[in-house]
Amino acid sequence: MGTWDTGHFDNDAAVDFSADLDEVTVERRPEIVRAALLRAVGGDGGDVTGGPLDGEVGAVAVAAAALVAEQCPGGSPVESVYGPEEPLPRLPGELRELALLALDRVSVAGSEVRDRWVKADGEDGAWHQGIAELRAALTAAISGPGAGD
Repeated sequence: MGTWDTGHFDNDAAVDFSADLDEVTVERRPEIVRAALLRAVGGDGGDVTGGPLDGEVGAVAVAAAALVAEQCPGGSPVESVYGPEEPLPRLPGELRELALLALDRVSVAGSEVRDRWVKADGEDGAWHQGIAELRAALTAAISGPGAGD
């Protein structure tokens, strides 16, 4: 998988994911985001302790989580030329918890994408800070006022 920067969409897998989103109708985009997150958590939304997570699956999960977090109060907008060109509809609120589970799986030791970044920029580099920002936006939206939105 080609990676050229620390952003959530700065890798081949995330660019392909963005293209997939742009190619489907607006009504199908939430399904594509949900599917990307489910692949990372093992399909049932509850297994964050499974085997090592494939790098491409992890990279796509991070991109999907960024799209979910973007719609949270205080979430950072996805400002990448590699992100989806077409706007996403309002994503269902339950994707916030699924996005957190996916980030748990991406962040655990043994996750291919995480381990690459630990080797590249340490435990507190820009990629890890970006993941922490996503987690913070998602957590605040889940536990804060209007959490059911």
